[in-house]
Amino acid sequence: MKFTKAFLSIAFTLVLIWALQKKFGPAPPLGDFLSPANGFWQNAESKNILPTTHLMLPGLTGKVTIKYDENRIPHIFADNEHDLYYAQGYITATERLWQMDIQTRQAAGRLAEVLGPQLLEVDRYHRRMGMVYGAEKTLKAMMSEPAVRQMILAYTDGINAYIHRLHPRQYPIEFKLLDYAPEDWKPINCAFLLKLMSETLAGGSNEFAMTNILKRFGSKTTADLFPDYPMHEDPIIPVGTKWDFKPLPIPHPSASFLGLMNDSVKRAVKEEGIGSNNWAVSGSKTANGYPILANDPHLNLTFPSIWYQIQLTAPSVNVYGVSLPGAPCVILGFNNNISWGITNVDADVLDWYQVKFRNSKKEEYWYNNQWNKTNRRVEVINIRGQEPLYDTVIYTHHGPVVYEDKAKKGDGPDFVPVGDALRWIAHDESDELMTMYILNRGKNYADYRKALTYFNAPASNFVFASKDNDIAITPNGKYPLKYRDQGKFILDGSDPVDDWHGWIPFDQNPTVKNPPRGFVSSANQSSTDPTYPYYINWSFAPYERGKRINDRLTAMQKATVDSMRMLQTDTYSIRAQDILPAMLKYVDASKLDQPQLEALGIIKSWNKDFSINSTGASIFNAWWLKMYAMIWSDDFAAKDLQTNYPSVDRTEQLLLKEPNSKWFDDIRTPAKETCADIVNKAFKTTVSDLIKEHGKPGKNWEWGSVKKMEIKHLTRQEAFSSGNFATGGTGSTINALNNGHGPSWRMVVQMGPTVKGYGILPGGESGNPGSFFYDDMLKIWQKGELKELLFLQSPDETSDRIKTTLTIGSK
Repeated sequence: MKFTKAFLSIAFTLVLIWALQKKFGPAPPLGDFLSPANGFWQNAESKNILPTTHLMLPGLTGKVTIKYDENRIPHIFADNEHDLYYAQGYITATERLWQMDIQTRQAAGRLAEVLGPQLLEVDRYHRRMGMVYGAEKTLKAMMSEPAVRQMILAYTDGINAYIHRLHPRQYPIEFKLLDYAPEDWKPINCAFLLKLMSETLAGGSNEFAMTNILKRFGSKTTADLFPDYPMHEDPIIPVGTKWDFKPLPIPHPSASFLGLMNDSVKRAVKEEGIGSNNWAVSGSKTANGYPILANDPHLNLTFPSIWYQIQLTAPSVNVYGVSLPGAPCVILGFNNNISWGITNVDADVLDWYQVKFRNSKKEEYWYNNQWNKTNRRVEVINIRGQEPLYDTVIYTHHGPVVYEDKAKKGDGPDFVPVGDALRWIAHDESDELMTMYILNRGKNYADYRKALTYFNAPASNFVFASKDNDIAITPNGKYPLKYRDQGKFILDGSDPVDDWHGWIPFDQNPTVKNPPRGFVSSANQSSTDPTYPYYINWSFAPYERGKRINDRLTAMQKATVDSMRMLQTDTYSIRAQDILPAMLKYVDASKLDQPQLEALGIIKSWNKDFSINSTGASIFNAWWLKMYAMIWSDDFAAKDLQTNYPSVDRTEQLLLKEPNSKWFDDIRTPAKETCADIVNKAFKTTVSDLIKEHGKPGKNWEWGSVKKMEIKHLTRQEAFSSGNFATGGTGSTINALNNGHGPSWRMVVQMGPTVKGYGILPGGESGNPGSFFYDDMLKIWQKGELKELLFLQSPDETSDRIKTTLTIGSK
């Protein structure tokens, strides 16, 4: 018996040793991960930071001083621009190396290299979308500009200086968790980050669904349900603005084209209700007589944050704001003279073309009444644990053929293969970093306008304020010259009329400077009213956030930074203001039970505010969503329509102006439902669902309890994420917290003889979950508060907020 126990004990020990050294899938050997010498224990950081440290690095030409404040935000002072961007690259890598690596891999279609075959289709999609192709062209443009070239090369050298100093035990924990090592940074990685932003903000489309909708319902009904301009709107450029230019001739539309849809693939679809806000208020409306600028870009909230706070100072520049980890410069911020912020325009700069090939070899495609040669690009996709995949992507003059229809059984010799080719602004040469380079040094409105000439994509609403008391906003980008609605549906790849016909001149992009109303603003709504002569897009974000911002700013006098902070965190619902009275009008209280009557009483007395403790917000939100789905889910049930329902605005129009519309009838039932039927059924179902999920009406029905909100780590590891927390707001309020999206950076800048900035990230500077600076600013962000930003003017300036100083010299 003793021998048996001893044998089993030895066997178990041997198996355990083997298992600890063995890889299972993409995870690292458990022994390595748990090792005190090299494993995750090495990533824990001490809260005790030395007040002064020194470092010698190769490649610097002078001295760099970096002051860290209480939130570990670096304030970099360099003797020259080369050393400034070298230091920015080095310091950013110390905090965000894995984030920089994984985001670059995502854009480049290289996730399967480190995460295995389950990410293969994601990689194939990015390769076929032309992300690498576009990044190569952007890099070429950036490297042709001497200032940007020097900046990128210095930034790259700084990142690599950090990577080369790392021992495996010092790798960020995600590298250990996923069992791979960082590789040298390359200049093209900076371009990949810009392509990733273009994909995030201008990479979705509804053309496939819209084309199938057109086929199913016809042009008249489609135009009615998906109009080119909404019922409600408060555009970015104020209504009535005169266009002081002679527009170019508008191209004529082609004949109607309804292509054959390949519905076997899932395409990236635009999502409604994700938004950003920015505005600038003239000195005539502020307490100190100088402009105030505010910006809160709403993006997917993650740990680490998409942004990295930083101050960059050299003899030619002193700028503060947030950068994109992996790209030099400050992207959103201010200096001593100007401030600027960005929201997404949502321009139609991505179009799909159906192309017809001559035969299955796909060496020629039909265009302009003749056969034209295709080009081919072989994408080599490395896959962890497997042989590489060689994916040949066909290119036409439109761009890459992302999706190819393949012959099926039964297709005869006359089968004509077709494909979906992509024309996307992100494929073109561009130099967005030059925009940031100029803005970082900008002194006045003229510099702002010059900077925007370099910015192609993603088209962005650039808001501006200066100490000269100028304010402005420009929905800026490189816009193709198109006929109206060109790209609303799939385009005919054989007809030159459907090509892009040049570009809208930069000086004819919509813009306004110092408008009489005393402010400018944007919240992703329509750029202009319908008098603007060019087509930018037919569909923008709903108007509610923009309307609320404009209402508040119109009424505001003697505004302060705190006025702007409170506006950024405003949770009043214009949507509820517009439609709740009509919804309540149709409710038949005589047919409600006691819990439903109690809910009706709550919603009737609701103040239309999506505050954390609001019960009315929970009822209204669920009621509206239920009603919206009931109206459209029957008519748009077909898979090829991709649940591409008419907009919220069009649905509100039904409720407010078309109560007898046929769309209220549920075609799946024998009865003929009316508006009142749908409103009442949705209300009763809402109350039943809330009771089932949260019990009787009470504290558990409060919006902060009903709504789920979490900031997740990029790996989706729960241990590295925030966990669920209570928040106010929703997608249609200014504080547009919704489904993991929200204000990724809140910033307010008070211009004046001495500029003052205020801001907060939903997290921290460090990407290391073992750091005290991983989420140290989250609670301040959750409270809706801002921190005054420490904007130093020299490395010798003292402040009790400076906790440590790092000096870097050359080896």
